[in-house]
Amino acid sequence: MSHLLEEIRFGQLTPELVAAFEEIVGPEHVFTPGRLEDDEYLRYGQDHTEDFTFRPDVVLRPANAEEISCIMRLCAEHRLPVTPRGAGTGLSGGALPIHHGVVLSTERLNKILQIDERNLQATVEPGVVNEAFQIAVKEVGLFYPPDPASKGSCSLGGNLAHSSGGPKAVKYGTTKDYVLNLEVVLPNGDIIWTAANTLKNSTGYNLTQLMIGSEGTLGIITKVVFRLLPFPQQNILMLVPFRREEEAAEAVSAVFRAGIIPSGMEFMEREAIAWSSDYLKIPLTLPEDIKAHLLIELDGQDLDQLYKEAEQVYGVLERYDVGEILLADNATQKDELWKIRRNIGNSVRYNSVYKEEDTVVPRAELPTLLKGVKEIGARYGFKSVCYGHAGDGNLHVNIIRGELTDEQWNVGLRQPITEIFELCVKLGGTISGEHGIGLVQKGYIGIALKEANLELMRGIKKVFDPHGILNPGKIF
Repeated sequence: MSHLLEEIRFGQLTPELVAAFEEIVGPEHVFTPGRLEDDEYLRYGQDHTEDFTFRPDVVLRPANAEEISCIMRLCAEHRLPVTPRGAGTGLSGGALPIHHGVVLSTERLNKILQIDERNLQATVEPGVVNEAFQIAVKEVGLFYPPDPASKGSCSLGGNLAHSSGGPKAVKYGTTKDYVLNLEVVLPNGDIIWTAANTLKNSTGYNLTQLMIGSEGTLGIITKVVFRLLPFPQQNILMLVPFRREEEAAEAVSAVFRAGIIPSGMEFMEREAIAWSSDYLKIPLTLPEDIKAHLLIELDGQDLDQLYKEAEQVYGVLERYDVGEILLADNATQKDELWKIRRNIGNSVRYNSVYKEEDTVVPRAELPTLLKGVKEIGARYGFKSVCYGHAGDGNLHVNIIRGELTDEQWNVGLRQPITEIFELCVKLGGTISGEHGIGLVQKGYIGIALKEANLELMRGIKKVFDPHGILNPGKIF
């Protein structure tokens, strides 16, 4: 079974199939080379993963589950590979059409269908942008917490595909914790619902959670029922400078041991915050002796209670060698600090070619992971810029190309990346916390999972997708 997916022979796109797709979705939503400007067409063969491009044979933009069902029936019959695509903001190559074939874009499935204020639920389509959904539910006093750094551009379908997290995961959990039910089109064209719109469900296997994080390899999500929370009306935000990076990492676990659960706790080493503030043209004073920062947010309904919690946090921070703590005193300052944190990835991309590794360990092991990453970089001669969701133990390691040769960049980094991932697993962690495996990490998956695990996953893939046409070449 382990070689089954590698032996698949895919069919070829024909003019007859293009005509059939046009009948399903309309000619204006079928793109082949030449129907769009080349740059626009190639956009469907790229995401935010390094500089990869794979040209699709055809791009389809269906409007609903029924059209996707018809497309999948045709593709299954003719063995055409299909790559589902959301907003294309992924960092693991999950939306890249490496076998060309069909790119199935969900950009037209972009409606918020219902916000159920009585039950604190919402039904949405996968093409809705995360932040647009958050704003819509906030207008009626409700809260959808998962907030990836790319929330202003990433789609909810992509968030589901990778079980995305974000800063608020430390208190509220990740995408998977808010999904009650999914409408899914299977690779054979069948349309199913995975569960029920209830907070409790003990009826058969949990197909909902199986779909979340499956990276578009098992089915195409066409509707989502989310659970929501009341919106927290108050928050406090502080930026804490540290003179030692490892102390910043150590303070994370200490805050939790003191009984405080922040709604955000983000780690930024000096270069990360400096690059981002420069990129955004937001002035930020960084004394020479400061090596890292924690951005700590507390939220809730009672401001007096939050100030008491903030005092407790200050008490914890007194144990460490910290500089002057900035307590954001207005909404503009809070927005600017969060903007700096959310744009670190963009600033790194602006400054250099890079590879981003999405490491994650139990939070108390974060200092050991950070120290290990820097030691590995020193041994192999590369520089890294690190930041991430410290409260979750989720450290984004951005390896900067700098002066590395093509050979060092394309081949020489495999061993140090392997060592970084081996360290994560040794510390009780794994090789991806929220970006997924996709294309670029699949060569490392054996570090985190035994062959028995992989065989089970391949068996599940075979049940859902016996012809291996849905997002082939990803994960394993």
